[in-house]
Amino acid sequence: MAVFEGTYQVLGTPRFGIVISRFNDLITTKLLEGCQDCLRRHGVDPNPHGSQVDYAWVPGSFEIPLVAAQLAATRRYAAIICLGAVIRGQTPHFDYVAAEVTKGIATASMQTGVPIIYGILTTDTMQQALERAGIKSNKGWEYALNALEMANLMQTLPSAINPPTTKLSSSTRILTDG
Repeated sequence: MAVFEGTYQVLGTPRFGIVISRFNDLITTKLLEGCQDCLRRHGVDPNPHGSQVDYAWVPGSFEIPLVAAQLAATRRYAAIICLGAVIRGQTPHFDYVAAEVTKGIATASMQTGVPIIYGILTTDTMQQALERAGIKSNKGWEYALNALEMANLMQTLPSAINPPTTKLSSSTRILTDG
């Protein structure tokens, strides 16, 4: 019986995509800094003008799954990291956005077979989000570590065990240049 487990070692020169929400950018820029620091310390050059990490900024967390799916469909990335912050307010908007972002990211990952890391903070208060984005710890670091581990694991799995790449449903459109 085999045991498969990813490590944080970079095999070759993997390419990563990072999708970041502009909404709540006080939080998301801190998550991005933690993410970049982790990648750098593990041998990945996070320079936006380099060849290992591509960045996509979107208006809000709700838009993240669409762009993550588009990037994953290109098959250029070892993993995609999604960074956003959905903070509860006085209306049910939080519940709708948090649920749809979660489903969208999971669906995109399952349909493309590319690891898409869920780096969306869902908190009750701005203070809780700040604590997770650097005051107490930086979850961005953890999200990058998850991406490194999953990218490594996917490279080491026998091809028969890799999740099959399935066609997206007819209601989902992903445009690629290739």
